[in-house]
Amino acid sequence: MSAPFLPALFAREVVSLYVERNVILEVSFPVSDEFSSPAGAFVSIKTTEGLRGCMGTISPQQENVVEEIAANAIMAATRDPRFSPIVTSELSHLCFSVDVLGQEEPIDSPRELDPIRYGVIVRRGHLSGLLLPNLEGIDSAEHQVAIAMQKAGITEGLKVSLSRFAVTRYGE
Repeated sequence: MSAPFLPALFAREVVSLYVERNVILEVSFPVSDEFSSPAGAFVSIKTTEGLRGCMGTISPQQENVVEEIAANAIMAATRDPRFSPIVTSELSHLCFSVDVLGQEEPIDSPRELDPIRYGVIVRRGHLSGLLLPNLEGIDSAEHQVAIAMQKAGITEGLKVSLSRFAVTRYGE
């Protein structure tokens, strides 16, 4: 019997290999049914001081969740515009988590959100912003929507379309 796939540890392995040797880990192992379908995913990287990188995809760009995690882990470590790329000396101090997104569900108002249970996607024209669920300091649906709008560059008070989604969160 093979060992279970642990998404956050896999993300750590992908980032370590890329940062240390500039090598992209090939997904050359069998993928369990749970991770064989395509899905959006976010990889978050934190230190004891807070967020160090977080990137992901609303809709899948890869063949399966494992490949989505690998691609997004590298993006979170090297291309999050809020941070400089991660360097080798940081690797042992980082903590990884992976959120695999469930099906997006359009909603009519923030009253249909629960910021602990659901993430939110806001859209207006070509602009969109996403905020994952169960984030520290986000305790109301209105606050969750406001931050997602800010991330999208949408002015407060403008009408937006809303969608919610659940996630399966995997941590180290």
